[in-house]
Amino acid sequence: MMIDHSISWQALQAHVQEDFSLQKLFQQDPQRFSRFSVQDCGLLLDYSKNRITEKTMELLVALAKEAGVDQGISDMFGGKRINTTENRAVLHTALRAYPEDVFMMDGCDVVQGVHRVLDHMEDFTHKVRSGLWTGFTGKKICDVVNIGIGGSDLGPKMVTEALSFYQDKNIRFHFVSNIDATHIVRILEQVQAETTLFIIASKTFTTQETLTNAHTARHWFLAQGASQGDIAKHFVALSTNEQAVRDFGIDPDNMFAFWDWVGGRYSLWSAIGLSIALSIGMDNFRELLSGARDMDLHFKSTPLDKNIPVILALLGVWYRNFWGFASHAVLPYDQYLEYFPRYLQQADMESNGKAVTKDGQEVSYATGPILWGEPGTNGQHAFYQLLHQGTTIVPCDFLVAATPLHNVGDHHQVLLANFLAQTEALMCGRTLAEVQQELACLPAQEANALAIHKVFPGNRPSNSIIYDRLTPRTLGSLIAMYEHKIFVQGLIWQINSYDQMGVELGKKLATTLLNELQTGKIGAHDSSTTGLVRYLLDRPEASH
Repeated sequence: MMIDHSISWQALQAHVQEDFSLQKLFQQDPQRFSRFSVQDCGLLLDYSKNRITEKTMELLVALAKEAGVDQGISDMFGGKRINTTENRAVLHTALRAYPEDVFMMDGCDVVQGVHRVLDHMEDFTHKVRSGLWTGFTGKKICDVVNIGIGGSDLGPKMVTEALSFYQDKNIRFHFVSNIDATHIVRILEQVQAETTLFIIASKTFTTQETLTNAHTARHWFLAQGASQGDIAKHFVALSTNEQAVRDFGIDPDNMFAFWDWVGGRYSLWSAIGLSIALSIGMDNFRELLSGARDMDLHFKSTPLDKNIPVILALLGVWYRNFWGFASHAVLPYDQYLEYFPRYLQQADMESNGKAVTKDGQEVSYATGPILWGEPGTNGQHAFYQLLHQGTTIVPCDFLVAATPLHNVGDHHQVLLANFLAQTEALMCGRTLAEVQQELACLPAQEANALAIHKVFPGNRPSNSIIYDRLTPRTLGSLIAMYEHKIFVQGLIWQINSYDQMGVELGKKLATTLLNELQTGKIGAHDSSTTGLVRYLLDRPEASH
């Protein structure tokens, strides 16, 4: 049965017609904040500024139960092959397990293998950071260049930036992903071959964008006076394809493995996080893993109505499916989290941007939202106008640290004031009567003409997420919180959150078109594509 035919779905469709004036709800219930907030894993989630009542949450939890969320959680942690289209287990949670934990898959405990890789990473990280690992001229490594794409780039890049407060200041970190040569050329202009370490992150070691950039890096490296044998001192691989790694010139001892049950966008906890470990040290990397494990335990054992990822997921379903709100904004009031919304774009939209259920039926309801965001307070001077007075309602997550990492003057108090003000303004708005009173000092005609432009409709939903300070452990909990939120929404929508078939067609067509651009022989396409290819080939520059 499709989930939109369930009893709880039908009840929610009727329930959405009720009055959800947030100002009225707060006036009627002085305890609303305590009733709709929860603390765990070092986080406070205040979800009281949402269009919900206790009845709403009861109905949403009932929907989760009808959708089998409890069983889905058990199946994931139990190592079942819940990625049905690829027949794979989904065990990124095992990557942050303690050695004494047990994660079974096909009758085998995978945890010991995970810790062997972590120990390998620790040994390598210590050598590089201490200066024991040197380049081909005997100099220490000063720059690390991570070459990957998607989850092999976004996760490490986001975390390395987010935790740069804890970074080894003697090493600079760079990330290359785009096939546009501009990306790698600009990085290579900043580094020296004799002091640079390249990390090639590709599970199969066949990813077109990553291998194109990797070969460019190798060609540049050899052109700087290095020999073929020197590649082993300056290139390491995050991969499972040993033969391809050998063929590239990388020593297999410097190949860091992971497994097919690690999805790309859930892989920063694995060897894909080597750049993170090099940046912040292995002790801090293990703290990052521990924070994620804290959230895993919370998610696995906490009742649905008090479960932070489940609550966030249910609110998202409430707005996407019953209010018709198509997008969701993540707004960190923390400059260190600059790349966090971009990271979550992939995690959410690649996971739940699906239109077919696991059983192969076309869905008859909306699935994944458009997710976007920008750090505050920059966003306030960019798109908050639309959030407050636009015709499109966008539910928002606001995130902030209670304690700053840089305690300078009154910066943090100003930041917190803005954080608090935005959620209050979105919820309360400003009525025409309030505006008219504010403009009473102006001539009546002028005040009346201006008043309507200063009205804020309010009643716009938001969540507030506060953590004490941004530590590796806290960040681990935050990332895992959103991972589990995405999973729960996928369960409710009955889709597979762990494949990404939508990227395959473009890759296949690109391979064909690359051959045509290289040979000049145009195949069968629509008239637009044919015309564009012909235009590119006929340009004078194309012959050079």
